[in-house]
Amino acid sequence: MSTKYLFLNAKLADGTVSDIEVSDDRISAIGVGLESSDAERIDCAGLVALPGFVDLHTHLREPGFEQSETVLTGTQAAAMGGYTAVHAMANTSPVADTAGVVEQVAALGREAGYADVYPIGAVTVGLEGKQMAELGAMANSKAQVKVFSDDGKCVHDPVIMRRALEYVKAFDGVIAQHAQEPRLTEGAQMNEGAVSAELGLTGWPSVAEESIIARDVLLAEHVDSRIHVCHLSTAGSVEIVRWAKARGIKVTAEVTPHHLLLTDELVRSYDAVYKVNPPLRTQKDVEALREALIDGTIDIVATDHAPHPIEAKDCEWNAAAFGMLGLETAASIAQEVLIESGRSNWSRLAEVMSINPAKIARDANAGQALEIGNVANIAFIDPSAKRTVVAESASKSVNNPYVGLELPGRVIHTVYRGYLTVRNGELAKAGRN
Repeated sequence: MSTKYLFLNAKLADGTVSDIEVSDDRISAIGVGLESSDAERIDCAGLVALPGFVDLHTHLREPGFEQSETVLTGTQAAAMGGYTAVHAMANTSPVADTAGVVEQVAALGREAGYADVYPIGAVTVGLEGKQMAELGAMANSKAQVKVFSDDGKCVHDPVIMRRALEYVKAFDGVIAQHAQEPRLTEGAQMNEGAVSAELGLTGWPSVAEESIIARDVLLAEHVDSRIHVCHLSTAGSVEIVRWAKARGIKVTAEVTPHHLLLTDELVRSYDAVYKVNPPLRTQKDVEALREALIDGTIDIVATDHAPHPIEAKDCEWNAAAFGMLGLETAASIAQEVLIESGRSNWSRLAEVMSINPAKIARDANAGQALEIGNVANIAFIDPSAKRTVVAESASKSVNNPYVGLELPGRVIHTVYRGYLTVRNGELAKAGRN
């Protein structure tokens, strides 16, 4: 079935107002005063049109943990947040450490039809950190994996990390590291500092993250390979990445929405919705992360969307699982940090939410500019909207730390490969089944 839309009077990232014609899966025309007699006309006055968002750090939980999330519900949540591509982390069951599993995840994404699903392959077999996984087989599979990570577990063996960095060079891949020195975080429950001391919870020192990042950027320099640092959370980590980039090391870094907005003061509530890995840090860290996102030291915003069933969160703090939702609210928090603060602009938001993550992952059809001939992946945002976050979600889980907060902006329409997956703020039926 062919589709044709004419989105009228949308504001582009550079501030100009334009019409956008979409035919099938491509942008077929863009300009002022477009006419298209056979297209559905959709008024977008007051909306900002950006390239569809790309998340480099999503947990879709399938296969193995479908009680928390499925590829279908996870990509529906992604669509509601303006995403048209997500990268699914490898910590599933079975672990995504073979060509068979990554092809299964990619196939589930195509079947769901709400976003491109790019599986992330595990660096080590079973995420156990002992034996390198079949990186080449996953890269050469139908899923064409380019990003590898043991997310949730740090690749702490420096020899394995060096070999992995060397291996992925053959196909222009990247290692995405969960920077957590395991010995320094044994039993850790929250950020190490004044609050952890007052609450009597085992602290998670900043140096546990920073020491791994320092080691890894030097390894990446030594073998001239690409390293991507997952979810930076400390001011010290920012300084290491800044130093490495100045030195010419091939390092990129991400920050999560929650590390841009929330602090460890929230742990005083003992509400496990705020339990996350790496932990929420201090206001000083939050300010450093925001500045780094604005000045380009941090390349992207990635959600680390981590759904959990109610029983994994509605329990004592020490027993609760790490992780929180993020796909449906990420754009609002990026707007709060970059736009509402007056410190940056929509072009930078498009870079950190779409263009840069696609470049890091070498996604051929994602993160493209809104230009004639490019794949029609578009997020339309109402920047003037204010919304109080509610627990109801397209995700299968409800561990959302923003419930009750008022956030700016709202995704009104999401166009994925030429089809509306979100229309007027509501989930639409997927068009590419």
